[in-house]
Amino acid sequence: MSQHSADPAPSPALSSTTALATVAGHRDWWRDAVIYQVYPRSFADSDGDGMGDLEGVRSRLPYLRDLGVDAVWLSPFYSSPQADAGYDVADYRAVDPMFGNLLDADALIRDAHALGLRIIVDLVPNHSSDQHEWFKRALADGPGSPLRERYHFRPGKGAAGEFPPNDWESIFGGPAWTRVTEPDGTPGEWYLHLFAPEQPDFNWDHPAVGDEFRSILRFWLDMGVDGFRIDVAHGLVKEAGLPDIGGHEQVKLLGNDVMPFFDQDGVHEIYRQWRLVLDEYAGERVFVAEAWTPTVERTANYVRPDELHQAFNFQYLSTHWDAAELRSVIDRTLDSMRPVGAPATWVLSNHDVTRHATRFANEAGLGTQIRSAGDRELGLRRARAATLLMLALPGSAYIYQGEELGLPDVVDLPDEVRQDPAYFRGAGQDGFRDGCRVPIPWTREGSSYGFGTGGSWLPQPAGWGELSVEAQTGEPDSTLELYRTMLAVRREQPDLGAGDSVDWLKAPEGVLAFRRGGFVCVANTTGEAVRIPAYGRVLVASGEVTVASGDDEATVAGDTTVWWAVG
Repeated sequence: MSQHSADPAPSPALSSTTALATVAGHRDWWRDAVIYQVYPRSFADSDGDGMGDLEGVRSRLPYLRDLGVDAVWLSPFYSSPQADAGYDVADYRAVDPMFGNLLDADALIRDAHALGLRIIVDLVPNHSSDQHEWFKRALADGPGSPLRERYHFRPGKGAAGEFPPNDWESIFGGPAWTRVTEPDGTPGEWYLHLFAPEQPDFNWDHPAVGDEFRSILRFWLDMGVDGFRIDVAHGLVKEAGLPDIGGHEQVKLLGNDVMPFFDQDGVHEIYRQWRLVLDEYAGERVFVAEAWTPTVERTANYVRPDELHQAFNFQYLSTHWDAAELRSVIDRTLDSMRPVGAPATWVLSNHDVTRHATRFANEAGLGTQIRSAGDRELGLRRARAATLLMLALPGSAYIYQGEELGLPDVVDLPDEVRQDPAYFRGAGQDGFRDGCRVPIPWTREGSSYGFGTGGSWLPQPAGWGELSVEAQTGEPDSTLELYRTMLAVRREQPDLGAGDSVDWLKAPEGVLAFRRGGFVCVANTTGEAVRIPAYGRVLVASGEVTVASGDDEATVAGDTTVWWAVG
């Protein structure tokens, strides 16, 4: 037996009316939701310019409805010079022409709701684009300008101010400071940018910044969005005085220590104010934080009852396919979230890390950005099993576009096509995020395998068509059909997703087994088949599971997860 039960789950597709009623009637929907991340430039291109757009996303919403997800998170589509793929925002209330316009955004939101899908949009409050009107005016007005107080402008060190104000390094490599040329042509002050120089950091100590973002929240809430994913949610507040850190290679410290520019306690008052805004609106709107913190305990601070609803579990994402390590992070996560009453939020891939089908194809300890393709077959087998395990855990789960196709990272992109700004800055992040952003394939043939009619902004590999939606639809052993089945089963089984704990069962070394009500999940993280009790009826499995007639034991293949219905 491979991935399907003897009684396969029915299709999760619903009529628009039924789906909308289901959404409206599901209180606290976000506690066990499955949310699908769309990277708009790489999802679907409606006008043949090689770049994905909102109309392309809108045309594929029925696919997402039928896949069985509850909500769609859209990466930024705001007006932007695109120095960092839209995470450098010039106008937070406008759609960049490459993606469409506000009417397209409105139509997408309306169509999603008609299909029973919620829409979450990205918000980028840590920094703006250097083409934002505030920043352009700050440069033009010169030192002493009130607009400069909305960013972090400082005089430099040294006799002539020729050195940066402190020793902070950019996440993308190099100094976190850039010196400006003043209106009179002389070298002048420096401004802080924790990412690219085109992304100056806001000064959240200035009241105008908070006022502006509360207004931006209301703008999009009035448009009908169901929530916001907060980019760099841990970075808004900097330690008073912007002190030196006293060391280099600071990026390697991220996630291990509280830094003077990340995870400062002052961010929580900002989110309490935001929560008051969100709670003015009906329909259970939500916030999810991208918060890289040293521990899951500090992550839990972001999801206290009067702050945000969810926070990505990057400790889980960073864990290799190892039973002991996985059990440890699962326990720590659930133990940390339970006291604040928040659901755990699980994720394996996103637009900033190597796809987990490639991470798991390589040996442990290489981090979340990997340049090696590794063992493709092994990586896919583990990725399928890891997703089935993730979706059995209590809480909400996020799926990154294309993982349902088993897409690997494209690790051999030519240097001349890369666009990740970190790639061009020498240090900091490895700069290989383009590999997980290659446009996804929809059809076996075509100039971009159904992505659009005019090629794609990043080149797709030869053979991409065999991983396409068209190629995998109806194939019982395909990764796409596995995702459709497990999402349908998850909707049907009340003990999946809900709750805040698991009951661990005795299992062989390298195997995880837990029970939740009438449901048991077993994940074999070893490369060898194992014998375990036959807990009941197989609901879905990522690989081979054999139960001999009349036998009370089952054989589970290596790197395989199986769900059982018990009793």
